[in-house]
Amino acid sequence: MSANPAATGGVAPSRTHVLGGPMAWWVWTLSVIFVVYLFSFQTGYSIVNPNVQKDVGLSIGQVSTIAAVYTWAFAICQFFGGALLDKLGARAVLPISIALVTLGIFVFANANSYGMLLLSQVIIALGSCTGFVGAGYIGGQWFGMAKFSFMFGLVQVFAALTSAFSVGLIFKALGMTDWRTLFNGTAIFGIVLFVLGLMYIKNPTPVPRMQESLGTFFGNVLKGMAEVAKIGHVWVSALQGAFSFGAMLALGVVWMPKLLQVHGIAEGTSNLGAALLWLGLAAGSAVIPWWSDHIKRRKTPIILGAIVQLAALLALVYMTNLSAGVALTLCFLFGYANAAHMLAFSTAADVVQPHQIGTSAAIVNGIMFILGGVLISRPGMRIGMGLEAGLEPRSLELAQYASLPLLIACGLALLIALFMKETYPRGNAP
Repeated sequence: MSANPAATGGVAPSRTHVLGGPMAWWVWTLSVIFVVYLFSFQTGYSIVNPNVQKDVGLSIGQVSTIAAVYTWAFAICQFFGGALLDKLGARAVLPISIALVTLGIFVFANANSYGMLLLSQVIIALGSCTGFVGAGYIGGQWFGMAKFSFMFGLVQVFAALTSAFSVGLIFKALGMTDWRTLFNGTAIFGIVLFVLGLMYIKNPTPVPRMQESLGTFFGNVLKGMAEVAKIGHVWVSALQGAFSFGAMLALGVVWMPKLLQVHGIAEGTSNLGAALLWLGLAAGSAVIPWWSDHIKRRKTPIILGAIVQLAALLALVYMTNLSAGVALTLCFLFGYANAAHMLAFSTAADVVQPHQIGTSAAIVNGIMFILGGVLISRPGMRIGMGLEAGLEPRSLELAQYASLPLLIACGLALLIALFMKETYPRGNAP
């Protein structure tokens, strides 16, 4: 990937590291470890919040507000994170992001009041906004645009594996220690990661030092965001990916175990179904972006992924006498097909300048995050409405009623995929 000549007075600085070499893999590995670090903490909060509520003396409403504050702060900061990466480079942004997340986890682990917990979530959100997008950005910078899709898919592999396995590991850790000790240890690991990031995270081409006032700098950041936002296909890809991944997020975080239990599947097996969603996503993320580059198409894998995930969800929701084996297979297939949502980042990157891929990825990820939050909440709201309408609790009919927003989301993902344009760059060789 080339630097933006406009940022250097029309002369691109000379490259100092070989793309795809040992240093590239080391810098990319550090960025992926940061993503795993983030996902582990986020998963951990969902597990330890009852302990936090008891120890700090919180109400249920306050526990929910803490999670909501993180969501709001992350959603706002997300759109700026990619633009900052494009403007300043990984070396200036990611070590600071690691430091902020580490500081936020330390504040969280030692919080003794509601206000401190809220503060911790804001600090963590500020640092988190460049985590996943930053790893994708580094993949494009250090391996070239022809490998951007594949390398971003590998980031999702590790993120999905973290989601699949970290729950069990955190439960085991809590059996040996308390939540404060666990997260203080997590913060210590963050310090080590920060030092490594400060030493090694960089761009392959030096990013010129900022020669402008702070006001001009942020004005240029907003201008860069506006330039990317004017490209209609960026929004098309963002919505397609958001409808697809939003359904995955809702099922993987909350609803799949509950749906399987309605079919009479035991609790332990139903929890395995949620894990298989993430394992399927990990497997698909290693294959589908590679396949897209191999056939030099974005649209075909996106359409096929949307078809398979919609079919799998329809079967999970409407099949009767669903056996555990079939249900778990459908969970894995849904997750595998859902990996096609990673091509939303790829097709958005196809239509912007190389120095704008961080901004495009942030817009796509931000829309996915916002819509995912909406889709997580909708089935629960419809359960309440269904019960008021007289549907039987824990019945398949109620589950079908509650699942309708997720089915609509998967249907819209397929509809957008059918009409979106093909963007694979003709000049890119995988």
